[in-house]
Amino acid sequence: MAKAYLETSFFSACVTTRTDVYSLSWRGRSLSWLKTQAPHHELHLSAEVIAELSVPTYPNRDAALSLTAGIKMLALNDEVETLGQMLIEQQVMPGPLKGDALHVAVAAYYGMEYLLSWNVKHLANPNKRIHLARVLMSVGRAVPVIVTPDVLWEE
Repeated sequence: MAKAYLETSFFSACVTTRTDVYSLSWRGRSLSWLKTQAPHHELHLSAEVIAELSVPTYPNRDAALSLTAGIKMLALNDEVETLGQMLIEQQVMPGPLKGDALHVAVAAYYGMEYLLSWNVKHLANPNKRIHLARVLMSVGRAVPVIVTPDVLWEE
């Protein structure tokens, strides 16, 4: 069973009430993935996901947080933060040390095979894969495959 880290945008997509074409598509594909594909994976998230979803003004906060119930929590620690800071310093991820940099650092530190995200600008961006791989491999960390949910699909 492959280990997958679910980043904040995955949960956000599941509960969005936006009606534009992209949002409707992402919501449908995310909910379908959760129903049909999640059982094929060992799911994980971190305190950073919970912190982002817990902001009082976060849209559909309670519904998003309810989807995190029962998913294994990966701890943030000094090593994760150091790895995240290195990703920022090497210009793989934008600063400050929160959000994207921490999501990737957690996934790499704990050996996640996949990181699911709808954030195609900074995370699921194919143009960043080589740079990310070089940086993570230089410190002996495995490189999670960062994909949108519709790519991580088993028949």
